[in-house]
Amino acid sequence: MIRMKEEAQRCLLCIDAPCNRVCPIDSHPARGLRALRWDNPAAAGQWLTDACANCDAPCEKACLNTDFPVRIKELAAQVSSVQPDLTNLPSLEIDFCGVHCENPFFLASSAVCTNYEMVARAFEMGWGGVVFKTIGTTAMKEVSPRFDATDGFSGFRNMEQISENTPEENFDILARLKKNYPTKIIVASIMGSTEEEWIELAKRAEAAGADIIELNFSCPQMRLAGMGSDVGQNSELVAFYTGYVAHSVKIPVLAKMTPNITHIYDPALAACIAGAAGIAAINTIKSITMTSRSQVSNKWTVSGYSGRAVKPIALRHIYELTSNRMIRFSPRKIEFSGIGGIETWRDAMDFIELGCGNVQVCTAVMEYGYRIIEDLILGTQLYMKEKGVTSLQELVGTKIDSFVLPHDLDRETKVFPKWDRDKCVGCGRCYVACQDAGHQAIEFGADRKPKLIGQKCVGCHLCRLVCPEEAIGVAKRMPK
Repeated sequence: MIRMKEEAQRCLLCIDAPCNRVCPIDSHPARGLRALRWDNPAAAGQWLTDACANCDAPCEKACLNTDFPVRIKELAAQVSSVQPDLTNLPSLEIDFCGVHCENPFFLASSAVCTNYEMVARAFEMGWGGVVFKTIGTTAMKEVSPRFDATDGFSGFRNMEQISENTPEENFDILARLKKNYPTKIIVASIMGSTEEEWIELAKRAEAAGADIIELNFSCPQMRLAGMGSDVGQNSELVAFYTGYVAHSVKIPVLAKMTPNITHIYDPALAACIAGAAGIAAINTIKSITMTSRSQVSNKWTVSGYSGRAVKPIALRHIYELTSNRMIRFSPRKIEFSGIGGIETWRDAMDFIELGCGNVQVCTAVMEYGYRIIEDLILGTQLYMKEKGVTSLQELVGTKIDSFVLPHDLDRETKVFPKWDRDKCVGCGRCYVACQDAGHQAIEFGADRKPKLIGQKCVGCHLCRLVCPEEAIGVAKRMPK
């Protein structure tokens, strides 16, 4: 039996997919593959049906994969028997900073939302809001090339700065978007270099119809000093500029934090005390990639890193904020917008269950397009239905109290690994890992069957993590 998500990942995600165009049964194989890829296997049966499993598969013949076609028939055979109940799906409406949102999924301030046409198209597809690319008064000069990626798109590095449009052009775009899409949420990201600039930009954003203002204290690659993450690392400046803006406008203000700091809660707390309604975190992480494709006239520089690789770091920063007692139990409710490595609905839910009422997506859109919103919405709705939850607000922050300090973890019990002999192919990866980086607790003989030496095993589960066939599970937890 093929592994569904792994096989679906071989799909090229073609636009106007040839597999759909040749389908004789009016099915939608490309949509089913996309559902599998974005952690919605329960929903994939809508598009990969019993009829697909019994077809002569012209879709596979039309597949553009140059290695070998995606095995659509085999995938259909596995998922077609699972037909989810898509009736009475819960609403994803949620109030964020006092603003009513149709769903929590926003485009992050970046290259994915730089003009009217782009944002309008995203709204039509179902995105709940946009944090428009940062507006400033300084003319931007960009470099070429400005992007790089590691291991596919698991890590993405960019050298892009704030909007190249004039403030007049940007505020006109915001006004038109709000007029034509009144139920969508418009967040104006702004960046100034003096208090006068911050106040002017904020007032103009409010006048243009923005629902929320986001203060960019975090861009790591500004070519001018005193802007972006230079400000975000200085709690006094964060408080100074936040206070000026918050007292100059009537709409809510978010402060966007930089991860390039030891204690993110110091500037965040300063922003909250100064009047911010919420905190957005994180922006990109300062990094270096040294491939030839990232050179600009044979030179490299330090710039921002995003993508799936940064999600654990982003979650750590979010937890430090949402669990901070001064913020969490503040007399005035402080809200959080989570950013960093969000690609699937499960990624988004991790941020929501750590206390975010809103999430922002950038790199995944750069790689796959706005269409991922369909699976973000569907996956979240199915998860809520499975949990018996009717309001998304009920899930916000539900896992904060599941975290403890390292010294409070259970150190009196352990869990042994457990092999599924039917799945094990005898590759020996578990044995090599345990021999060279573990506790030499696995034997591997001529029969190519791993055997656990219980007296030596400490239950670290390195073997389970390296198994390419997912043939190692967990046994019952027991006292040491």
